Amino acid sequence: MQENFTTNDLIRFIYHETNASETLAIDEALRENSYLYEEYERLMESFQSLPKVQFRPSNTTVDSILNYSRHTTLV
Repeated sequence: MQENFTTNDLIRFIYHETNASETLAIDEALRENSYLYEEYERLMESFQSLPKVQFRPSNTTVDSILNYSRHTTLV
């Protein structure tokens, strides 16, 4: 089955946000379509160059958010 995949599809694939059937289809398309594979390689290089940032708020911040949540009523 031949499908046209977009840059957004490839980004979802890179971030493991595709379902099993999409993953298989994109993987097959990458093997068969050199232009798609070149786009994938370009995106992967960009993805790998992004800084690996981890956000870890302090315990005080988490406690403040939880406390606020406990004492806030839904409208």
